[in-house]
Amino acid sequence: MSPAILTPDAHLNGLKKPHQDGFGTRAIHVGSEPSAETGAVIPAISLSTTYQQEAIGTHKGFEYSRSGNPNRNALEATLASIEAGGAYALAFSSGSATTATVLQALGPDSHIVSVNDVYGGTFRYMSKVAKINQGLDTTFVDLENADDDTILAAFRPNTKLVWIETPTNPTLRLIDIPRIVSLARSHPSSPVVLVDNTFLSPFYQSPLLQGADVVMHSLTKYVNGHSDVVMGALILPSHRAELADKLRFLQNAIGAIPSPYDCWLAQRGIKTLHLRMKQHGANALAVAHTLKKSPYVEEVIYPGLASHPRNDLAYRSLSPHARKFVDSYLSNNGSSRSSESGDYTYEEGGFPYGGMISFRILGGAEEAEKFLTSTRLFTLAESLGGVESLAEHPAKMTHGSIPEAERALLGIGENLIRLSVGVEEVEDLVADVEQALVAAVGSKST
Repeated sequence: MSPAILTPDAHLNGLKKPHQDGFGTRAIHVGSEPSAETGAVIPAISLSTTYQQEAIGTHKGFEYSRSGNPNRNALEATLASIEAGGAYALAFSSGSATTATVLQALGPDSHIVSVNDVYGGTFRYMSKVAKINQGLDTTFVDLENADDDTILAAFRPNTKLVWIETPTNPTLRLIDIPRIVSLARSHPSSPVVLVDNTFLSPFYQSPLLQGADVVMHSLTKYVNGHSDVVMGALILPSHRAELADKLRFLQNAIGAIPSPYDCWLAQRGIKTLHLRMKQHGANALAVAHTLKKSPYVEEVIYPGLASHPRNDLAYRSLSPHARKFVDSYLSNNGSSRSSESGDYTYEEGGFPYGGMISFRILGGAEEAEKFLTSTRLFTLAESLGGVESLAEHPAKMTHGSIPEAERALLGIGENLIRLSVGVEEVEDLVADVEQALVAAVGSKST
């Protein structure tokens, strides 16, 4: 990490207090120090697969690119810096490869407690790959609504991992991370608590500060932010050094590593993460209000809305830097929120909380498809988190691997649509959503 900077007016008990660089500053500078050789302010792309040794075992920190590469090392340093509480970071070739490595680290015949509304690819790997290849069992639990006794009843003597997504994909359920951590710590098996932080990114949420042991990201999404890289990552705190070493051994042994160029691209994307996430959130809040007012929408799911039943938890879960942004945003927009009471003092209510929205359109599969094929700026495509707006149908696309009966229990029906709100001009996105709703539903009611 970059050294702390002493400012003239920073004093504590007569001593100078180190100035701590903010999120955006770390995102731009950590891992991107100017080259000592050329002075270049942007890291070069190191494509070499192997490195010269001055004598056997004597080298400059690199031997073979599967084991370590300058671009991957630089990206990992950046990730460990921006995920608050992080000390170790590991980059992988995809989010799925990240998931696979974590589960392989558990060994054979282990048990997982996972949130029930988990990403379809994670569900697939747990239930159809790890179960068969490792004898790994997973108990899927409603970690949002289940009481403490129900959650604890799901734990076993061989429970080694609790898998949390929050917000979940695609119904945006919120999990109280400190609560689940406390329950895990109280059980004799003391499982590792992992949080998939993909939907909020390191900007909006800091799970390690809430007690989690591991944070996972699909870097493909917000962290890279430009829909041109497939990657994943794990970030761990300093007290999880042993687990970090085990995961790094597997990273090297399995070879699920990203290319130097992909690492370079992801690090480039991180430099604007704080700027993009603020705009994603502001745009998503405006689109959520538009959907909520529409007669063609049954339900809007956006935890940032004041009307959302978990809005208070959403606010409490904000990272320190995101809360500073949110409070400033509310103040600048003529509204405020009491941190103690959680009450709003303005008409519409809500605050930016990432760029993901799910909603249920009035009707069913036909209306959903008509909406998705009528948008002009929201591209019908899987994935999320890019600068461009995307829209998809979870039941038939991202969550098609989950059995229909289980999808129904999770609320992933034929009329559920998921939006990844981009950073285009907000007026254009609102207009696009409004015209697509009219095309899909409004034309039938006239």
